[in-house]
Amino acid sequence: MNKNLIRRTALVAIAGTASLALAACGSNDDTPAAHNSHASSPSASASAPGQHNAADVAFAQGMIPHHRQAVEMADLAPSRAESAEVKKLADEIKKAQDPEIKTLSGWLTAWGEQVPTEGAMDHSAHGMAGMMTAEEMDKLKASSGKAFDTVFLEMMIKHHEGAVAMAKTEKADGSFSDAKTMADAIITSQTAEITTMNNLLGKN
Repeated sequence: MNKNLIRRTALVAIAGTASLALAACGSNDDTPAAHNSHASSPSASASAPGQHNAADVAFAQGMIPHHRQAVEMADLAPSRAESAEVKKLADEIKKAQDPEIKTLSGWLTAWGEQVPTEGAMDHSAHGMAGMMTAEEMDKLKASSGKAFDTVFLEMMIKHHEGAVAMAKTEKADGSFSDAKTMADAIITSQTAEITTMNNLLGKN
């Protein structure tokens, strides 16, 4: 009986050792797979920020002259507007859109795409939503006081609506994450400004 007990104990011990060995082998087999998955993920994530498509390029190339015109309109307010609220709004528009123009230009340069030149401002030729014609810009420049406030607000509402539409297209069709983030910010901020401008027009 003692010999049988010893044999059984030995067999149990051997079986336990074998199972440990198999477990160790299994963990060793998993290690290369784990390494392979880690090795592939950094390259994928590293390339993601640089991925862009035609919609991203169109967004940047369209939004630059669009923003430039908004800044041009805002620059008229300090010397022509009567309302302090209109002057403040114009200043906020300029502060928000000037940096975005620089960012958009930087993206296009990095992508090897053409950055719209400062002189390419034939407003009627762009065909973009919300862009003012040369005649409309002349009307704004010729206005002052309360009349300027009204024309500025009406034009800027239209301008903002165009920018929001362009930003929604970028969100739907673009692939560059930073551009989609900017588009989202444009939708949020300019929609809020449209509400503010409509309220200001109601006070006139």
